[in-house]
Amino acid sequence: MAKILVVDDEQVLVKGIKFNLEHEGYQVEVGCDGEQAVELAREGGFDLILLDLMMPKIDGLQACMRIREFSNVPVIMLTAKGEDADKIMGFECGADDYITKPFNILELKARVRALLRRSGAAEQSKGTAMLEAGHIRLDTAGRAAWRDGVSVELTAKEFDLMELLLRNPGRVYSRENLLNVVWGYEYIGDYRTVDVHVRRLREKLELDPANPEYIRTKWGVGYYLAKV
Repeated sequence: MAKILVVDDEQVLVKGIKFNLEHEGYQVEVGCDGEQAVELAREGGFDLILLDLMMPKIDGLQACMRIREFSNVPVIMLTAKGEDADKIMGFECGADDYITKPFNILELKARVRALLRRSGAAEQSKGTAMLEAGHIRLDTAGRAAWRDGVSVELTAKEFDLMELLLRNPGRVYSRENLLNVVWGYEYIGDYRTVDVHVRRLREKLELDPANPEYIRTKWGVGYYLAKV
């Protein structure tokens, strides 16, 4: 049974989300502000966090950044803001997905299922568990990554994206392809979501992010992993 943390200062909304997710069979805990989100996340044991952007004490962006200091648990950001800049900022701070209020509860459930399925891919993985390209190494069973033997923390989406590229070296994926394959559904948003995740992967895994050796861009087409 997946354990989900829901943090939002709108008590009616939290109550509704909790009821619907528990009806799906999930174990749900709730919080009402950013500091509580960090405290509960630090206690561990959660498989996914739903985090509101605008909250008392510290906002969702700050809370997400603090959570990322000690955990790579998948995070879905909930917010009333729908501008592209806000979405990109959420991804910059470590969020894996983004849904704008008001939202359809069926859509939220679908995104929760998709992200849990992706983050739990180790149990369903097929083929080689250890993937390598030069100084980059991924353990798909343990969901762990290294650069030159040093452990690197990747978010759920970053890991899924890197695993896809490592399993298919030389294959060029358009941004649309990556959204559909990695995110697991037709994502409603800007394709720059992919650009943000690729840039973060380069910063974490490439020796020189400005001149990537492995995670390459095919101008006008998309991204691919250089064959080594």
